[in-house]
Amino acid sequence: MGNVPNIVLTRVDNRLIHGQVATNWLKTYNANLCIVADDEVAEDSMQQTLLKLAAGNMQIRFFTIQKTIDIIYKASPSQKIAIICRTPIQVAKLVAGNVPITTVNIGNMHDEEGKKKLQRTVYADAEEIAAMKELIDKDVTVEYRMLPKDHSIDMASLL
Repeated sequence: MGNVPNIVLTRVDNRLIHGQVATNWLKTYNANLCIVADDEVAEDSMQQTLLKLAAGNMQIRFFTIQKTIDIIYKASPSQKIAIICRTPIQVAKLVAGNVPITTVNIGNMHDEEGKKKLQRTVYADAEEIAAMKELIDKDVTVEYRMLPKDHSIDMASLL
């Protein structure tokens, strides 16, 4: 493996990139590269176009989960990487693939049939809860914060 990639932020947000992510999260963490790690978006040029608009001037890449695993160690030390995923299941796959994630921020997971409310903007099904527990078992901090300035809430106490 090459250099350890400089991952400054890993965030779960089912909307991926939107105003809050672009204006608050990416700026607060001084990210200069945003990787959207999502198999569906990696194949969908329309979604990519919309996400690029939301990201503004941010350098952005759309990779499958596997491609992220395959190329993350090729990142330049000058790259401050923000990884955005739609679900904690995707983050667990990245960690299982040796992507060096130490903290994951859970921001937004919409309410759907069969999901349990964990926080104001976080609803998770059994598979998503299992993925968060798996991350915690691998010593990854799983926290909830809507905005960088908000108080961090440890998700381990909510699962």
